[in-house]
Amino acid sequence: MAGGAQDNDEEITGINVTPLVDVVLVLLIIFMVTANFIVRETMEVDLPRAANGGESVQGLVNVVLDKQGKLFFDGAEVSEGELRRKVAEALAKDKETRAFISADLSLPYARVIWLLDVVKGEGIAKFALNIEKDVAPAAAPAAP
Repeated sequence: MAGGAQDNDEEITGINVTPLVDVVLVLLIIFMVTANFIVRETMEVDLPRAANGGESVQGLVNVVLDKQGKLFFDGAEVSEGELRRKVAEALAKDKETRAFISADLSLPYARVIWLLDVVKGEGIAKFALNIEKDVAPAAAPAAP
């Protein structure tokens, strides 16, 4: 009888992996779709561009100075005193703490240097400045 159960005790010589592949592909698709929703909270800043920026460094603390001059530490708005305290706390947890600094392009140069001075003054010696990678080197911006 075709399709009936076999009563012999033969060894299984092959395993059908098609269902396994189907399940793995479905899980892969689900992962790829949901991965776009799992991102850190970010602040919108207009970053300067540089063609030779290199690879970005993964910092343990993210410090952002937006267009209005507001400070953010790891996505939460903070005052200057809170920034100093949080940087000191992060440094107390790990002596190798690095800072990832983003500042809006429209801010005065002195304001960005002040932010760097605050971070370095609290003891973080390693930091990276966030930039947008430009396709080609551009001419220096004209002085105002």
